[in-house]
Amino acid sequence: MLKQYPSPVRFVFIMLSVVLFFYILVVAKLFLYPIALAILFAYLLYPVSHFLEKHRFPRILAILISEILLFSIITGILLVIYKRLGMFMSDMPIFRAKALHNIDIIESQIGEVFGISNLSLVEFVRSRVAQMFDQGSNFINKAFTATTGTLFRMGILPVFIFMLLFYRTKFAQFILKLVKPEKRMLTIRILRELSKVTSRYMGGIFSVIFILCILNSFGLLLIDLKYPIVFGVIAAFFNFIPFFGTIIGYSFPFVFALLTGDSPELPLRVLLVFLIIQFTEHNILSPNIIGSYVQLNPFIIILGIIAGGMVWGIPGMFIVVPVLAAFRIVFVNVESLKPYGYLLSTGGTRKHAVTAENIRKFINRFRGK
Repeated sequence: MLKQYPSPVRFVFIMLSVVLFFYILVVAKLFLYPIALAILFAYLLYPVSHFLEKHRFPRILAILISEILLFSIITGILLVIYKRLGMFMSDMPIFRAKALHNIDIIESQIGEVFGISNLSLVEFVRSRVAQMFDQGSNFINKAFTATTGTLFRMGILPVFIFMLLFYRTKFAQFILKLVKPEKRMLTIRILRELSKVTSRYMGGIFSVIFILCILNSFGLLLIDLKYPIVFGVIAAFFNFIPFFGTIIGYSFPFVFALLTGDSPELPLRVLLVFLIIQFTEHNILSPNIIGSYVQLNPFIIILGIIAGGMVWGIPGMFIVVPVLAAFRIVFVNVESLKPYGYLLSTGGTRKHAVTAENIRKFINRFRGK
């Protein structure tokens, strides 16, 4: 329909549609992001529910068992973290005093080496560190002081998941009724691929997070960092955010070790643990557990994470990858949208990618073969 209008008019219409779309996402985020999270969790639980249904469990019972298993695990993890955080909060004044004491030691050492006294920069750092500990304490208290709206959104999430799983056949039939008869086989293929990719991605990412909780906690325990479980689980859960998540998650134990450690070796140990676990996750865990199901261009993922964070904060950064993967699946299966699918996908860069084949070619070229 837009083809009958001049190109500038079509461009303005498309831009206005994009602006309106993001405006709706921002304004209605408290309504939309619980639904988006429920859809992802529904895909996570679908294999379990489907397995139980195949073994003659009624659909309602299969869904309830799946939800009970999921939320029992989540509740157990949250209870452990809540208990540890309570102990951490009680020690917060000690850590604050220790951090300020370490800054005083650094100031005196700088003064002895360079003959400088009254460092105004050190006073600035002292005030910022003290403010950071005070604000961190307030943030943790607020995070565990749920408002009525937060309780409602968390309480309604299992209901959304149940409804999505229970009416999944009805939703699929509804979509098929919207398309023309000659497009139904294509639509069925898209729906099946969406279900397969999203379910495997969600199951894979949760498996990786669970393993990282154990690895992070054990690694931080080995280097004698205080509260290794708290920092280990926090660092693991930030892995829901690709690329940036690991760095953000490990910045907490690194800064804590830097400010409150008894020796400068402790932050270096944290950094070493981070590098070892990052290498393990990037080269062993994610490739073998998550695989390459999403097949998204890393540049598009980075842009998507930034946009998701601007629109919905941390939930948006978590949701954006499976959403982009869903768009890619739709685009590559619709003829008129295949160029956009190509843009989102990893295709077209194999020649320049860091692969064993390309490394071997480079070495042979360097040797003159």
